[in-house]
Amino acid sequence: MNTDAVNQSQFVTLNGSSAPVLSRLSYVGTEPFAVNIAFRTERGRWVEWTFARDLLVQGLQEPAGLGDVRVRPDLATDEDILILEIESPDGYALVEIEREDVERFLDTSAQVVPIGAESEHFDVDAFIDEITNV
Repeated sequence: MNTDAVNQSQFVTLNGSSAPVLSRLSYVGTEPFAVNIAFRTERGRWVEWTFARDLLVQGLQEPAGLGDVRVRPDLATDEDILILEIESPDGYALVEIEREDVERFLDTSAQVVPIGAESEHFDVDAFIDEITNV
């Protein structure tokens, strides 16, 4: 089982604010379908969201996602920017992230688990153990 991980930090803009926010994209080979994005809050804590890596891949080309996380290149006023919409019962955030940062992150994560080969790296037995031993 591949246990490599990718972590990439970058500054993003939240909700059109002029002050950038530190964010971190993460990918772990043992969870091959998922990526994580975290935002550092004013109090030094991290707020994290997990969603499908395929959402980022598709979102580079066209709007993607129907749930709490959506990637919307069509909302960006600059082609070098990618928009992530994140929604929860607690609120809504519009995240502007550099397209180049997302492309670099996906390229690096593909070195851990190639895009399209996630199911070959997914340990179903470990997942079943995890969800049944709560």
